[in-house]
Amino acid sequence: MHVNHETDAAAGDIIAFDDFLKVDIRIGTIVEAEPFPEARKPAFKLKIYFGPAIGVKKSSAQIVDRYAIDDLPGRQVAAVVNFPPRQIGKFMSEVLTLGFADADGAVILFAPDHAVPNGSRLF
Repeated sequence: MHVNHETDAAAGDIIAFDDFLKVDIRIGTIVEAEPFPEARKPAFKLKIYFGPAIGVKKSSAQIVDRYAIDDLPGRQVAAVVNFPPRQIGKFMSEVLTLGFADADGAVILFAPDHAVPNGSRLF
């Protein structure tokens, strides 16, 4: 991605509220995680269930530094569900799983601190 992840980076350009509303961020539960050894940067392949309206979507996530693969199924995560699919090597990522960089630059998943229904939309 071409975004400055430094904590002292300036805020991004001003956007209209209607532009924000176009980004569909939902909660889903990881139902499957597997290694992604073909990825250029270490990553896992995830299958995430977003409820009956959206179903199961695939995502590639560079989270191997902070998460054990066996601990991921059952974990709720936030993702953008309305970007076009993106080819990551031989894998087609259908949603963008969201996270923040910790002090070491490793990705920490963005998730609710209490369980919410799969498919819940950020507002």
